[in-house]
Amino acid sequence: MSTLSNDVVNITKSAESNATDPSIWASQLSATLSSAGISLPSVAAAHILVAHVCCGSGNAPIAWKLLEKASSLRIVPPSLVLALLSTRVIPSRRTSPVAYRLYLELVKRYAFSLPSLINRPNYAEIMDSINSSLNLSEIFGLQSREPGILVVGFVLATLWYLLDASLDDEGLLEITSEKKSRWPTESHDMEIDSHGSFDEKRTERHEAMCKMNTLMAIELIAEFFRNKLTSRILHLARRNMSKQCECCFEHLKLLSVKSLALRTSKNISPETLMQLTSDAHRLLSREGKTSSHRTFHAVMACPGLCHGTSHSTRWLPIDLFLEDIMDGSQVVATSAAETLTDLVKALQKINQTSWQDTFLGLWVSVLRLVQRERDSSEGPVPRLDTCLCLLLSITTLATLNLIEDDESSLLNEIDTNPFAQKSEKQTVGKRCQDLISSLQQLDDYDGLLTPPLPVSSVANQAAAKAMMSLSGVTVGSGYFDGVSLNDMPVNCSGNLRHLIVEACIARNILDTSAYLWPGYVKGRTNPLPHSLSNQMPGWSSLVTGSPLTQPIVSALTSSPAPSLAELEKIYEISLNGSDDERISAATIICGASLYRGWNIQEHTVLFITRLLSPPIPADYSGAESHLIGYAPFLNVLLVGISGVDCVQIFSLHGLVPQLAGALMPICEVFGSCPQNVTGSLPAGEEISPHAVFSNAFTLLLKLWRFDQPPIKHEDEDLAPIGSQLTPEFLLLVRNCQLASSAHSSKSKCKIKRLSRLASPATEPIFMDDFPKLKYWYRQHLACIASPLSGLGPGKLHQIVDALLNMIFRKSNRSGQSVTTSSSSNSSISVSDDASPHLRLPAWEILEAVPFVLDASLTALTHGRLSPRELATGLKDLADFLPASLAAIVSYFSAEVTRGLWKPALMNGSDWPSPAANLSMVEQQIKKILAATGVDVPSLPLGGSYPAIIPLPLAALVSLTITYKLERSSERFLNLVGPALSNLATSCPWPCMPILAALWAQKVRRWSDFLVFNASRTVFHHNKDAVVQLLRVCFSSTLGLNGSLVTSNGGVGSLLGHGYGSHLSGGISPVAPGILYLRVHRAVRNVMFMMEEIVSLLMHSVEDISNSGLPTQKLEKPKKTKHGMKYGHISLATSMTRVKLAASLAASLGWITGGMNLVNGLIKETLPSWFISTPGCESDRGELGGMVLMLKGYALAYFAVLSGMFAWGVDSSSPTSKWRPKVVLAHMEFLASALDGRISLGCNKCTWKAYVSGFICLMVACTPTWMQEVDVEVLKRVSKGLKQWNEEELGLALLGISGVEAVGAAAEMIIENQL
Repeated sequence: MSTLSNDVVNITKSAESNATDPSIWASQLSATLSSAGISLPSVAAAHILVAHVCCGSGNAPIAWKLLEKASSLRIVPPSLVLALLSTRVIPSRRTSPVAYRLYLELVKRYAFSLPSLINRPNYAEIMDSINSSLNLSEIFGLQSREPGILVVGFVLATLWYLLDASLDDEGLLEITSEKKSRWPTESHDMEIDSHGSFDEKRTERHEAMCKMNTLMAIELIAEFFRNKLTSRILHLARRNMSKQCECCFEHLKLLSVKSLALRTSKNISPETLMQLTSDAHRLLSREGKTSSHRTFHAVMACPGLCHGTSHSTRWLPIDLFLEDIMDGSQVVATSAAETLTDLVKALQKINQTSWQDTFLGLWVSVLRLVQRERDSSEGPVPRLDTCLCLLLSITTLATLNLIEDDESSLLNEIDTNPFAQKSEKQTVGKRCQDLISSLQQLDDYDGLLTPPLPVSSVANQAAAKAMMSLSGVTVGSGYFDGVSLNDMPVNCSGNLRHLIVEACIARNILDTSAYLWPGYVKGRTNPLPHSLSNQMPGWSSLVTGSPLTQPIVSALTSSPAPSLAELEKIYEISLNGSDDERISAATIICGASLYRGWNIQEHTVLFITRLLSPPIPADYSGAESHLIGYAPFLNVLLVGISGVDCVQIFSLHGLVPQLAGALMPICEVFGSCPQNVTGSLPAGEEISPHAVFSNAFTLLLKLWRFDQPPIKHEDEDLAPIGSQLTPEFLLLVRNCQLASSAHSSKSKCKIKRLSRLASPATEPIFMDDFPKLKYWYRQHLACIASPLSGLGPGKLHQIVDALLNMIFRKSNRSGQSVTTSSSSNSSISVSDDASPHLRLPAWEILEAVPFVLDASLTALTHGRLSPRELATGLKDLADFLPASLAAIVSYFSAEVTRGLWKPALMNGSDWPSPAANLSMVEQQIKKILAATGVDVPSLPLGGSYPAIIPLPLAALVSLTITYKLERSSERFLNLVGPALSNLATSCPWPCMPILAALWAQKVRRWSDFLVFNASRTVFHHNKDAVVQLLRVCFSSTLGLNGSLVTSNGGVGSLLGHGYGSHLSGGISPVAPGILYLRVHRAVRNVMFMMEEIVSLLMHSVEDISNSGLPTQKLEKPKKTKHGMKYGHISLATSMTRVKLAASLAASLGWITGGMNLVNGLIKETLPSWFISTPGCESDRGELGGMVLMLKGYALAYFAVLSGMFAWGVDSSSPTSKWRPKVVLAHMEFLASALDGRISLGCNKCTWKAYVSGFICLMVACTPTWMQEVDVEVLKRVSKGLKQWNEEELGLALLGISGVEAVGAAAEMIIENQL
């Protein structure tokens, strides 16, 4: 190398001294390099020449000319020359302004000639040398040294050098956050010959040249953003290397605002430079090459334009989600507010709407739910409180999540950019302002704001509070305690918007300035009286320190706490008060504050969960568990939260795993205690371990479908499809929540909202911590899986016989015997000796119950026991130990599935008869299903018709009918009821109608509810009926009637307006969407359902496209101001309906099978569809082509939206961890199909539309997804798109895929001149 250096320097010096023509010198240099075996452009020669120019020649003009000639002829790489000069010339720009000017001229000439750089054979070598010269890897923290990303670093570094040099020239560098440049731009003298040609004395001419250089450098900076290639590369870097670029763009803003030189430029203004540097849309610009798909991309990118469909259809998935979680039979482990947050973010992205419109759509959807439920049929499950919980608690919390996400991201951005302009800081809270605008806009929806009658007084109080506040009256927390509206000094009428606003104020989303909104307060204020009559003790009494007397306890239990402060006061009493005070506080906190305290409900459920795990007293030294001493207190809590809708409230707030974790220790401890009195309530009622255990155990069982075995899936990449909650799963979720709350910044943010008193649990727990519970659970699963084994002699045998004697003592005394199978030859008589066997821990009794039931059914079939005696005996067993209902349900459910018992004849003599109501039930079922087109099996009614059901089912039905509908038995019926309904549904027709008829005779006001439940059985036994129901859902939503598009459709057609005989003087058809949401959980083959949904989506596209236009009158497509038109069909109009169909399909698929089914859709169902579906090369002209394209776009919209629902648009959702594998698998499928490794069966037009639409939507809506995919796979997809003349889309794909894809994206920009 030293020989080469000497040769190059000698040739150069000779040329300089002889004033040789640069072209001749270049030929000599080229020959010298060739003889040395060095290919051109030469990296080594570049280093030699730059060193000679800057150090050896003293910056002689001839030396610069020679260097420029070598660069222009590509003897040396121009980009490398610029990199080498940057580190030498820029630091000496003040002492050598002429050299700096010549450097700037080279930058102007060669910095933008990037295509010639990447097309050189030694491209990688050149970039490696540039990297070494500029220290790009170190300064930018680049993990990869591939040439493409180094090109990005070179462009950014060149810009940054000029930028910091310009700032330094004007004295602005010192006011940056770093106070100095990360590049060597500080001035120091170059090693030059003092007798050189440059006059570098500090003259006025010298200063003028420095100023001209600064101005030229600034104009070059602007040119970097004007140039098509470098501007896109810089925006590419800014998007994917934000941390590395942050300081550079901070300096750019400073230059735009503070530079005096910039203001003297005739070529660029500060405003123009600011606009150029902030124009982030260039990377994804669709300008440039044309494409046959361009119009479709435009339509897909503008879903906010609704042609012929209502605004509300955009938010259809929210309506379906809210209606689905209203189903009280389903318990989920995650918070509904979190799921709703992710859903809203997904829809805002896919609809490309403003946040004001998004919030408005959310409020309108949940208000529609309230209106559907305001007059719903009465049943065993109250729905209105749950519905209002969704409106005022869950939706408000979701809104709070969205606002906090926005504000935290903006604050983080501003905190890391101390030179952000004031206008940027003012953008904090923009999403909150959009929320305010949406709530103000709600005033236009009077019909949706009418409150249900039970809460109209609460709404009036909210309006009165606002009016009194505006009148200058200080309204304290307890001002309305015990006060009638007639006594208030106001005359006003409130609506649901007033309740929404109060819920937002309670969570600090809004403040009382909302009372000043136009039209918010409507009414008048009367003179304020000195005293209010009828004032009763209330929350204000608690705040002032009044003791918890019985009147105050009753008042506080019946009215919710007005704010968190009052609730915290009660919580503190429940922790630190006397025994009686703690019991009173527990009664209060489980009252109206839990069920109707929507403004504080998230705190209430958390407080109750914490109270169920009381701390060990400091002075406790007993050997038994400290929980024994808390028995009366715990029992009050357990009874207070045992209501059927209470479990749903905990479920909606995502506290089921934590509640389960609190209940398991109680079950373990009290289930292991013998039956002795452990305490008493203030009223004198004694509390036994069996009572506490039964209340805790039955509540625990409601948290999962205990009567059915868990379903597993063998594919490790997919979570179990159709899986149900199990105790192990609940504990796993609980422990994961605890772990994430300790590390996740998002969880920490949510913890800050909670009360200071609600200290979170910290220790994980496992099933092995509860051996008794674990043993029972294993026995329970064994009972479901196989018949009981023989019962040998021993303690368990004695317990079984003692239980049989206790519950069937009357039968034994009358001469009939009920025995276990092992003692069938002799009857055991009732004696006092049997009672000690029943003073046992509950776990031991539960172990014996299945054997008792087996012996009972055996005695019944052999005639030793009558059905009435069986029902009475089972009731006695349940009264003795209510927890035994769990064993009764699981045993009878298992026996029904085994089918070993002789059926029971419901004839009215042995078993109760349904004949009085059965005909009515059948007719009402037909009315309910009238709109679906599904055939209802006829019941051959008449005197000879045998109403037959399985014997275990008959026994269970008879047991439930013996209960009286009262508060004390409600919590136990709520355990048996859902299991009984599921069991009857799984039995052959007409078991469920018979059950409905029997219960309708007992509780006539539940008739509509029971009949509706029975109607669902039609779909459970007929797969084709479910498909037909889905078909009606699509046609109703899309407004399709045969082949015609009607003006109907949308949310109203899909979900209707409630159901019940009160609506129209008789029971009416139920909307198809409501039916499907109540049916889908019973469909076991969810993969089949997804395949049918895909098929129906394709048929819907055909119906949309073909309706209203005869194929023989097709015209060529025309372009109009509204987009493309095929004959009389507007493409935008058709696309809007297609997207509605895809939105419906994605919603139904996600709701049916959750994330697991979506994973299967993306990994298996869609690839199989594209491979196996025959491509129909239709000869139907342009319309046929449009149909095929629309099918592809429908599938793309369907796939992306399904993924957004399941995984979220970002990484904040817990389910997002499943996303990378699934998305990678699908992208590999796309890549393999694009490069010909997989043969497809579908039509090519459909395939192209799908791929381009899928990528287009991910670029616009889910860029985070692509950052989780292997870059090599993305490169293959991008290459395939290029073959379709979709270079821009391929670039956009790489442009969103993170820093690892930046190099490939930059090379694509340069290669294709994009």
